[in-house]
Amino acid sequence: MTEDGGVSDGAREHLAADTDTAVEGDSSLTVAVIGAGAVGTTAAYALARAGADVTLYDRGSVASGASGRAAGICYDAFADSLEATLAAESIERFRALSGEETFPFVECPYVWFAREGDDDRIDAVRRQVRRMQENGVVVLEVDGSALGERFPSLRTDDIAVAGIAGAAGYTDPARYTDCMAAAATGAGARLEAETDVAVRTTPPRVVLENGAGREFDAVLVAAGARTKRLLADAGVSIAMKPYRVQALIGSGDFEEPMWYDATDECYARPHLDGLLAGNGAEHREADPARYDRDADPEFAATLETRIRHRLPDVELGLERAWAGLCTATPDRDPLVGRLREGVYVATGFQGHGFMRAPAIGERIAREISGGSGIDAYDPTRFAGDEEFDVTEGTTLTFEE
Repeated sequence: MTEDGGVSDGAREHLAADTDTAVEGDSSLTVAVIGAGAVGTTAAYALARAGADVTLYDRGSVASGASGRAAGICYDAFADSLEATLAAESIERFRALSGEETFPFVECPYVWFAREGDDDRIDAVRRQVRRMQENGVVVLEVDGSALGERFPSLRTDDIAVAGIAGAAGYTDPARYTDCMAAAATGAGARLEAETDVAVRTTPPRVVLENGAGREFDAVLVAAGARTKRLLADAGVSIAMKPYRVQALIGSGDFEEPMWYDATDECYARPHLDGLLAGNGAEHREADPARYDRDADPEFAATLETRIRHRLPDVELGLERAWAGLCTATPDRDPLVGRLREGVYVATGFQGHGFMRAPAIGERIAREISGGSGIDAYDPTRFAGDEEFDVTEGTTLTFEE
């Protein structure tokens, strides 16, 4: 990346070599993408490369929403075969596009575990590992002793069972998103940052604050937690609820692994400044316009205690903490695809949106360009008025 946010010559060569995922499309297609997060910028880049006339809108700056506050953890350890496939495709794209000129991707094993006495989660981890292996995902099941031998930094004497996924790593979500936005503009898209817009559906169009509007062949709403309200104002209801999550960055010497404690429902990964850790999810719907962006004091204190327990040799010092928003759906699967003629959506990722952004962005771009979508994520599978409880994305499910 260059200092002015453009794509350097080295980055252009790097991105130009990425031809395997090129989207074929109609060069006369006009598309508005609302939301300059990881999914929106990836879709805009794919559409612009296919020759579409693309305008990328965001009420703030690139990655100013959930993508800029994401954990950046990437793994393919999903029991569902579709989720695993999308995650694996995304990891391969992160690897292929990463570099000094673009954004980093650091290979790092991912571990998730349940503690002694937590029988439901112990069984859930074992079932998940078995299903992943049946679906061809490379994972191992180990007990606490074996886990401690593999990762001496972890305290493991209270761990009953763990899964280890080697196809994993972490990156900087803001840098990835910045790179995709710059690549999209380099391919011909227009970026309209700091631009608040409304959506209208008949015909598909975008309306600015001054009332001026522009019609498009397709409008993709990928505005994270704000997606529900944008579509509701256009008379379209979707079954999605935003919910608040929290994270912190602490100093300390920590290299591997990335881990998720299913019993305490918290995670940690290495970070340039030491480590990044979080969860602190609130199981209720949040208002995107009014939620508290600062972490709760008790959240940071509780999570620090848990990290010190799990990483006893790390001299942890709290650097900063914050809160962001994730989006939930009734069945925990995202809403990705066509809502009605010319109107598309990408939301409801349960906290796993960034790690699947490369694949999701490409898939929705293909659908907008006339190709097939992701049937399992069809947003019209819900009426839009469903009542459901918010559950965080990293919570283990206990169903067989």
